[in-house]
Amino acid sequence: MITIKEIHSKKEIKQFVKFPFSLYKNSKTWIPPIVSQEVDVFDKNSNPAFDTADAHFLLAYKNGKIVGRIAAIINWTEVRDQKIKKMRFGWYDVIDDIEVSRALLDKVNSIGQSHRLEFIEGPVGFSNLDKVGLVYEGFDHIGSMITWENHPYYVSHLEALGFKFEKGYTEAKFYHKNIDPKPFIKVNNIIKKRYGFSTTRFTDTKQILPYTDEMFDVFGKSYEALESYVEITPRQRAYFKKKFIPFLNPEYVKFVFNKEQKLIGFGIVTPSYAEALLKNGGKLWPFGFRHILRAKKKSKKVMFYLIGILPEYQKKGVPAIIFHEFYKEFTKKGAQEFLRGPELDNNKAIQQIWRHFKPEVYKRRATYRKDIV
Repeated sequence: MITIKEIHSKKEIKQFVKFPFSLYKNSKTWIPPIVSQEVDVFDKNSNPAFDTADAHFLLAYKNGKIVGRIAAIINWTEVRDQKIKKMRFGWYDVIDDIEVSRALLDKVNSIGQSHRLEFIEGPVGFSNLDKVGLVYEGFDHIGSMITWENHPYYVSHLEALGFKFEKGYTEAKFYHKNIDPKPFIKVNNIIKKRYGFSTTRFTDTKQILPYTDEMFDVFGKSYEALESYVEITPRQRAYFKKKFIPFLNPEYVKFVFNKEQKLIGFGIVTPSYAEALLKNGGKLWPFGFRHILRAKKKSKKVMFYLIGILPEYQKKGVPAIIFHEFYKEFTKKGAQEFLRGPELDNNKAIQQIWRHFKPEVYKRRATYRKDIV
């Protein structure tokens, strides 16, 4: 018999966080989260997402053993302000037993019913800066610290339960050796001269902090036209700043300013921490920090995390300026392989940015949707 339990205590939350560690204990592609950070995600006192969202954390038990988990999330900004009656689900992990998936998702459906919502979609997190999607192609490629990974049967479970493909996401990579820098070097020089655009090179993360609010403004305006975008609150900005800035190399943060010194575009790249997280098993102590710091300083593989450009500047050569700056940095540091995080298949603006880099798609993922009944 399968039992679904909504959990609340810190001990139970840790069980929720650690369940995938047993499910993927033999996997070479699943990347463990940092346990302490993941626990904070579900702490209503720590995560400002709860200012505008409610969440129910559910564990599935069979014969007294945990066999699945799921988070049922309602983003009230999305529901009330955007009039999108969506019941979100995320952090979905199960053994290969469709009845476990059925029991968990039936509970999500019931929660959605109680709030008069219209459909379920997932896996997604609280906001656009959280992880997204189930992998349906590219299972043999190692994951990253910004993505969920899953067994192939997850998709089979959802489809058998009546969920339909909703939004597609692509992950791709390209290599330093395949980049021809001449076109964007030329555009960089022309555009800077024509419009008076400028850039800056950071050498300390403290130099970035004064620009972070302006950066989030640019991010919001860059993506607000996408159906899936939900505005990020000031407290969420502070939360993500605290969470992610320690993992940034300041040299891998690139800003573009107009002649009035207003921020008009940015790019953020992080070293790939995948191998380091595999080694530390989700723990920072006693030796996990060593692996993280080594990757931060020496990784030859990097992940494009965020790119944002104000809409009115997207066709004025700003991407060329950003990539000119990155190319110089990558060449200096010896970076060889460049990964892109999940990008919406219908985000044509971001796809145009990459067309000159001979990208190789290595993973596809999607969210899945079902009407609430």
